[in-house]
Amino acid sequence: MQRKLALAAAAVALLTAGAAWVTSNTQQTAAGFSAPFAAANAQETQAPEIVEMVLGEEDAPITVIEYASYTCPHCANFHKAVYPQLKKNYIDTGKVKFIYREVYFDRFGLWASMVARCGGEMRFFGITDLIYAGQKEWTSSGDPATIAQNLRKIGLTAGIPEGQLDACMQDADMAQALVGWFEENAKADDINSTPSFIIDGKKVSNMNYADFSALLDEKLGE
Repeated sequence: MQRKLALAAAAVALLTAGAAWVTSNTQQTAAGFSAPFAAANAQETQAPEIVEMVLGEEDAPITVIEYASYTCPHCANFHKAVYPQLKKNYIDTGKVKFIYREVYFDRFGLWASMVARCGGEMRFFGITDLIYAGQKEWTSSGDPATIAQNLRKIGLTAGIPEGQLDACMQDADMAQALVGWFEENAKADDINSTPSFIIDGKKVSNMNYADFSALLDEKLGE
């Protein structure tokens, strides 16, 4: 079963209103998300560039885009049971170009995304692995402050310098840009549940490794 995504503005606005990571000083982003440790107001500047997180060869014969949420248990299971084999047998061998795009069901998924992206492209997928592996632990309390501290610990464990991590967690402009980027992608690719995949332009649902590899092998003519 996949986690369903509602994109209606009213539904998204209910996700969070006025919650902080550790302090009560927050910044409301578009769609109602709260940015952690944010300054009182986002700066009136050009929106930050959102970098696509990509693994594999640029000219690989197949492109796979994963849409996933860091708070989605089915996504965590995919990254535990399917993704390692997919990476070993298809991404690392030059058969698949893999793009990971975040989906935000709630503020906690947005916060996790900000921590993962704080490490840059070189560390992103490693931090993503840590976030999914510890999903039950860092989300279990349901308390925003505790969850924020847990995510911060993951970032520090991954080797992100403390000052850099705090700056990322306070970046209200980035939070707002990420939400807008997510909504644009989800609309363009008709994403309504996670995990979902776009394989060479065609949307497919979550599947086990055997089915995933069979689909890829068929496309590769193997």
